[in-house]
Amino acid sequence: MNDAIKTILLWMVIGIILISVFNNFGPRRETEEKISYSAFLQKIKQGDVNTVTISDQNVTGKYQTGKTFTTYLPMRQDPVLLKDMLDKGVIVQGKQPDQPGLWVHLLNLLPWIIIIAIWIYVLRQQTGGGKGGAFSFGRSRARLLNADQVKITFSDVAGCEEAKEEVKELVDFLKDPGKFQRLGGKIPRGVLLVGPPGTGKTLLAKAVAGEAKVPFFTISGSDFVEMFVGVGASRVRDMFDQAKKQAPCIIFIDEIDAVGRHRGAGLGGGHDEREQTLNQLLVEMDGFQGSEGVIVIAATNRPDVLDPALLRPGRFDRQVVVGLPDVKGREQILRVHSRKLPLADDVDVSVIARGTPGFSGADLANIVNEAALFAARSNKRAVDMDDFEKAKDKVIMGTERRSIVMSEQEKKLTAYHEAGHAIVGLLVPEHDPVHKVTIIPRGRALGVTMFLPEGDRYNYTREYLESKISSLFGGRLAEEIIFGDSKVTTGASNDIQKASELARNMVTKWGLSEKVGPLTIGGQDEEVFLGHSITRHKEVSEATFSMIDAEVREIIDRNYKRAERILKENIEKLHAMAEALVKYETINLDQIHDVMEGKTVREPANWQSNKENSGKAKPKVKEKEKEESAEDKSLNANEGAAQADGSSVN
Repeated sequence: MNDAIKTILLWMVIGIILISVFNNFGPRRETEEKISYSAFLQKIKQGDVNTVTISDQNVTGKYQTGKTFTTYLPMRQDPVLLKDMLDKGVIVQGKQPDQPGLWVHLLNLLPWIIIIAIWIYVLRQQTGGGKGGAFSFGRSRARLLNADQVKITFSDVAGCEEAKEEVKELVDFLKDPGKFQRLGGKIPRGVLLVGPPGTGKTLLAKAVAGEAKVPFFTISGSDFVEMFVGVGASRVRDMFDQAKKQAPCIIFIDEIDAVGRHRGAGLGGGHDEREQTLNQLLVEMDGFQGSEGVIVIAATNRPDVLDPALLRPGRFDRQVVVGLPDVKGREQILRVHSRKLPLADDVDVSVIARGTPGFSGADLANIVNEAALFAARSNKRAVDMDDFEKAKDKVIMGTERRSIVMSEQEKKLTAYHEAGHAIVGLLVPEHDPVHKVTIIPRGRALGVTMFLPEGDRYNYTREYLESKISSLFGGRLAEEIIFGDSKVTTGASNDIQKASELARNMVTKWGLSEKVGPLTIGGQDEEVFLGHSITRHKEVSEATFSMIDAEVREIIDRNYKRAERILKENIEKLHAMAEALVKYETINLDQIHDVMEGKTVREPANWQSNKENSGKAKPKVKEKEKEESAEDKSLNANEGAAQADGSSVN
């Protein structure tokens, strides 16, 4: 945009110079005295006027002294004036009014010409990059990267080996098309990369371009659709026209669900700008005129909303799933991101990988970066394992907020709340192991109980889900048992919400209810446009809804009572864990095992150094702020005890 401003200023300077030149070439007039009409009449009566020239209502003349003057007649004809001038011997002349010449017209139009030229230039820069005419709205916004501009290769992509194998065929075809064509085979026209956010779909597409060494067009799905009707379809045509000239090449469309959603899903009818754009994309990918040598790669995390015509063979022939990495993939990703860091000898990325189930590649990259920042704050020369542990805790549980100073009562209540989560989670079957418990405020929570599964989970049993519901109620029940019904706080609001959601999904989605059976009740209410939602009829009777509510209530009550029984039977362990939390603020596996085995709780590693650091960093808090911390707990406490298993149950 700096170049555009410089160009505009240059044109303005040129315009000013031209106006000055034209003014210099214009007719020059001697210095004339402008007088009023009454003064003009007085001069005539006094005999001071020598000659007068009348042009319409403009009057110029000379005094007897030779000095010139000018005035304006208030009326076109004044016979008395003419008689007075003749009586005084004034030489009267008539003259036709001056007609403006061509140069005068140009001078008058020049400012408007300059303004229009500047407006057209700016419009071209904003809409078409200065190409293809003044109103180039329909030009593609795809960015062309040449073969030497993409430096990413398959060695930079880890954790998705199956997806890499799928797209490597594209690279082989682009390098040696004859290898496939000799046997009559055809390379897929398009490849759709599907997966959760942060799993490396865009990175994988860049690696294909970097390995194939071919031109690479990249564009976002939202760049097609504009407020002007027909612009999106025009941009699609222009993009494929450019790609055909660069063939063989790759077109990468990121977030294609912005333009490829189901047609007819809205209330606007068929004449919709987004649908026109999609129709043009369908034609370009596999229409009457093919796009030979142009491979389309698209990425989305919502394949369920894409139009079926876009997913059929001939357009997107393959759907490559780029899922969350397993423990081996996470280890490879951590090695890729940490290879540029100076690592200490005690760093074991396999341990970090085992402790981060359900993490995407972006999450793991964030952990590596946070670990480097922790090491830099401590002025270390290398990143050690303690930095990675701190980074993992920060990403999973949130940033520590040691500036919040809780009263002893608040601290004790939070400790019993978190201890209730931990003890129930430890004693119910098939539950994820407890990894860490803390009452240091993190993120939006005043305390966190961290569960980490022993391995990657892909399915969930009924017993596991019910155990999770029981552990969610452990915090509220601990408050109720220790402090009484009148002292129960709002800190368990998120726990109750999660437990209710799990129980309802068990009944209505997952078929884990004996009374309702294997039925999906209510359909998938995930349409983003109103059309499908208002036309879907939910044929469910009131009796079925009542049965669902009763079954959800039965699951909640059953697990609530189980959690209450466990805490009452292990009341001594609850007291011991809460006391350890009040004293140490954070306890790990060693301290948790001591509590469950009835031993004296040992001191956590690095506790004294952490205590000294927190004491230095903790500011003095006024009594008013202490009161506000209690109110803060009622709004944010526990945030569901942060069930940090790394993967949501949906």
